[in-house]
Amino acid sequence: LFRSLPYASLISGLGSLALTCAAELKTTMSSIEENFPRGGTQKTTQEGKPTKKPTVDQDNLFKTQHEEQTPKRKKTQQDQAKPKKLKTEKKAVIKTSAKDFELLTSESLTDGMLVLGCVKECNEYELTVSLPNGLSGSVQVTRVCEAYSEKLSEQVATDKPIEDLSPLSELFSPGMLLRCAVIGVEKGAEGHHGIQLSINPKDVNKALTTAALRTGMLLSGCVSSVEDHGYLIDIGVYSAKAFLPREKAQSYLQSKEKGTELKIGQYLNCLIDEVKNNGRIIRISISQLEVAAATATEVQNWTLCSLLPGLVVKAQIQETTPFGVSLSFLSSFTGIVDFMHLGPTKSRNYSPGQMVKACILSVNPTSKAIRLSLRPVFLQPGTQLGRLSSDRIGTIVAHSRVKSFHKNSGALFTLDNGTLAFAYLHHLSDTPKSFKTESFKPGSKHKCRIIDYSPMDDLLLLSLRQRIIDAPFLRYQDIHPGQMVEGTVFALKDSGMQVKVTGHIKGLVPHLHLADVVLKHPEKKYSVGNTVRSRVLACNPDTKMLILTLKKTLVTSKLPILASYEDAKPGLVTHGFVVCAREFGCIVKFYNDVKGLVPKNELGLAPITVPQEAFYEGQVVKVIVLKCEPEQEKLLLSFKLTDNALAEDSTGEEVSKKRKVTYETGQVTDVKIVKKKETGLEVKILPNDIPAYLPTIHLSDYVTNCKLWWHWLKSDEILHNVVCLHDKGGHITISRKPAIISAFEGEHLVKNFSDIQPGLLLTGYVRNIMPYGVFVEFPYGLTGLAPKSAMSDKFVTDTKDHFVIGQTVTAKVTSIDEEKQRFLLSLKISDCSSEDSVSESFSLLSQYFKELQEIKSIMNKRDDSSIAQKLCELKPGQRVQLVVQEIKSDGSALFSGICASGLTVEATHRHLGGRIYFVVSIFLNSYLCYPKSCLS
Repeated sequence: LFRSLPYASLISGLGSLALTCAAELKTTMSSIEENFPRGGTQKTTQEGKPTKKPTVDQDNLFKTQHEEQTPKRKKTQQDQAKPKKLKTEKKAVIKTSAKDFELLTSESLTDGMLVLGCVKECNEYELTVSLPNGLSGSVQVTRVCEAYSEKLSEQVATDKPIEDLSPLSELFSPGMLLRCAVIGVEKGAEGHHGIQLSINPKDVNKALTTAALRTGMLLSGCVSSVEDHGYLIDIGVYSAKAFLPREKAQSYLQSKEKGTELKIGQYLNCLIDEVKNNGRIIRISISQLEVAAATATEVQNWTLCSLLPGLVVKAQIQETTPFGVSLSFLSSFTGIVDFMHLGPTKSRNYSPGQMVKACILSVNPTSKAIRLSLRPVFLQPGTQLGRLSSDRIGTIVAHSRVKSFHKNSGALFTLDNGTLAFAYLHHLSDTPKSFKTESFKPGSKHKCRIIDYSPMDDLLLLSLRQRIIDAPFLRYQDIHPGQMVEGTVFALKDSGMQVKVTGHIKGLVPHLHLADVVLKHPEKKYSVGNTVRSRVLACNPDTKMLILTLKKTLVTSKLPILASYEDAKPGLVTHGFVVCAREFGCIVKFYNDVKGLVPKNELGLAPITVPQEAFYEGQVVKVIVLKCEPEQEKLLLSFKLTDNALAEDSTGEEVSKKRKVTYETGQVTDVKIVKKKETGLEVKILPNDIPAYLPTIHLSDYVTNCKLWWHWLKSDEILHNVVCLHDKGGHITISRKPAIISAFEGEHLVKNFSDIQPGLLLTGYVRNIMPYGVFVEFPYGLTGLAPKSAMSDKFVTDTKDHFVIGQTVTAKVTSIDEEKQRFLLSLKISDCSSEDSVSESFSLLSQYFKELQEIKSIMNKRDDSSIAQKLCELKPGQRVQLVVQEIKSDGSALFSGICASGLTVEATHRHLGGRIYFVVSIFLNSYLCYPKSCLS
C-alpha cells in the first residue's frame, strides 16, 4: 500500500472514508428521527445545520486538513489551490519503481477485481472479452443479469422457446465496452489460464449503496423489465429501483438501430439524472451524447471500493518514467498508465503537473492498484471499438526490430511495415532456460509470428517460439474443411475420440469416422498418446468446434474436395459418406456439412429395390454430381459411374476421359450397342465412340415393344435415329422414342422452368407412379406431377391401373408454383386431345405396326425355332379358332389351339364376349398399355 500510494493520499483517503461514514450515519439518524420523532416534530431544515462538521474533523484521526477541504462547496479559490500544491509537493518526493508498471497478468488478477473489457466474439453460450495488456476472458450466459438468468431457467424448465428471451448475439455486438468483475482464474493442464468474468450489475456495482448514488454518476446496468412507460434497469444496488423513461430510450434505439424496444438482459451505460427517496428511486438516461460527456467528479464522492472502470476523470501527471506515467485524480486517488495506454503522445512528452483526461481501466481492491488509459478511444464513455482483429494474424515476419525491452513483461517490436507489436516474456523463447536478456537489445532483429490482436491495447501480439512459427495454423479460423491435420489422442469417449491438434486447438473424431467401418471397440485400435493423421470435415471458429475423420478412403482420397454448393459443378466426381438410406434413395454428406440426394434410380446400374439393405450409415461412396442449385442448397447425385467415364492411373489420381465432341440435348445421332444390362443398353455414340446409356423404357413409345426390342437386340448392333435426352455430368442418356424425337424436331418442348406456361401441351414419359398421382418427366430434366384427380376423365381408384413407368404421354400444364419450382399436369383425354386427334391416333397405330414388323423380321432371322416361326406367321387382325383353358380371377382367359401350339394366348376381360376370336396378344397388350390420352 505504501509503495503504490503516497502518504498524503493514504491520509486523505482515510479522512474521506471517515467523512463518508459520518455523513451516512447522519442521514440514517435523520431518517429515523423523521419516521419515529422523539417528543415532537422536527423540522427538516435542521438537517442542513453544520453542527456535525467539527465532530467529523475531530473524528479524523489523521487530521488531514487541506485534503479534507476539497469536497467542501463553500471555500475560496485560494483554499482550493493550497491542497493541490501541498499534494504535488508531497507526491513528488515518492518515486514509483518499474515494478509498479508491470503489465497485468492472469496471476495478478484477483476475485472481485473490476476491469474494463471489449466484446471480441459472441457465441451462443458465452462472450469472449478482450482485456487490457493482451489478456482475454469469458462471460458465461448465466452471468449477464438476474432477469436474463431467470428467463434461461424458465426455458430450460419448460423446454420451450421463450418469446422475450433474446440470444447473446442480439444483446451484444463485437467492439462493445463492458465493465467486468473477475469471478475466478482457472489454470489449465498446460499452464494456460481461463479468466472467468461477470457483467452482472450485482457483481460490478456491489460496493455501491443507495446513499452513495449521486446525480451525474455513470453506472452499468441491464434491462430487467419492460413496462408501459419505460424500462426497469438492474444496476445491482440493493433496494434501489432505476427507471428509464421510454422517450429517453427512443433516440438510443434509433442511433444503434436496435429495433423499437430494449430487450431483457441488454447492457446499458446508465447516467443518473435524478435521485429520489435517499437513492431508493433513481431516473436514468442512456443518451449517447450525455453518456459520452460524463465525467467523474469529487462531488460524486467515489471511494476506492466503489470506483468503476470506464469512468473518465480529470487527472494530473505526477511522474513520468520509461515504463509509463503516474497520475493523481479525484483529490485522493493515484494510478498508473503503462506504456501500452499512453496514447499517441509518448511518456517523454508528458510533464509533472500537466492536466489530462484519463479513463479507468481496472481497480484492484486487494492491492489498491488503479490502472488508467490515455488512449482517446476510451475518453468518451459508450464508444464502441471499431478494429477488433487484423488480417496479418498468422503472418511470419522475418525481420522485426526490438524497440524497447521490459524486464518483467516482454519486448516491444517494430514490424516491417512500421506497426508496433508486443511479445510477452514467455513468447520470447522456446524455454525459460534458453532465454537471454542480451538478445533483446533495442535495434536487434528477430524472426517472429503474429499470433493475435488486442483491441483494448491496439497492439499486435507476437511469438518468437519456433514451434509456433513452424505451426501450420494458430487459430480455428486458419483451418479449412478438407485440410489434413495431425494431432495426438488425449481422450476416448462415447461420442468419439478427442484429438489435440495444437495447444489451443482440439478436435473431435465422431465414433462413425474412426474407420471406414464402424468400430465396436475403438480402444483396441487407438490409445491416449497416439499420433493420428486426419482430414477436417467441418470447422466452426465461432463455437470452436472442429470435426475430423479418420476414414482411410477419405484421408487418402485424391479426388476434389466438395466443401460448398458453389463447388458442386455437374460432372464433378468426389468421395462422400452415406448418412441416411431410405426407400427414396441415399443422403450423402461431404465436407462443411454439404449434402446431396442420390435418388433410387441413380443408386446403381442394377436396380436396387431396398436401399437401406444395400447401403449403411457411414459408408464411403464415390459419386458424380448431376445437378446443383446453390441458392436452394439442393444437390442431385448419382452412383452410376460407368467404366469408361473415369479411370485411375498408377498413382491413384483421377483422370477424366475428355470428350472431344459435346452432344447437346436434342441432337439426333447413331449409336452402337456395347453391352446389355437389366435396365438398358450401354452404347457408344458414333462416330466418336462417346459412352452413353439407353434405358429399356426409351427403346420405343410402346411399353411391350420396349421389352421385345431389348430381348432381340444384340451387342455391336447399330441403332439409328436416337436423340440425346440429357447430359448430366458426363452421363449421357439417349432415347429412341419416336414421340420424343418428333417433339425435338418440332420444338414442342420447354428448356427451362421459366418457359413453362399454363395450357401448354408437352410430350414426356411416366417417371414414377405414386398413390397420389403420376410424375411425368420431359426433356431437359423438367418433371411435373399429374394428381390423381387429373389422371383420367373417369374416376381413378388405383393409379397403377392407368399408367406404367416409361409410358409415353402427352400432358397439359394446369398450374405453376414459381416459388417452389413445381408445376401440375393433366392427363385427361378431354384436356390433352388435339383438333385432329383421329388422324394422330391412326398415325400412332401405324407406327406400332411398323415397329412390330421390324421386331418380327429380326426374330425371324435370329431364331429359326418352330415357336418363333409360328409367332412370325401370326398377323394382327387374323382370326383363329381357340379353346378356353383357364379363367383367371381378374376376368381374363387363357386359350390354346392348333395354330398356337406351344404359345400362351391371353385375352383380358374387356375383350371377352360373343364369339371369341384370337387377336395377336402382342398387339392387344401394346394397345392396352399405350397412353389413352394419345388414342381415340
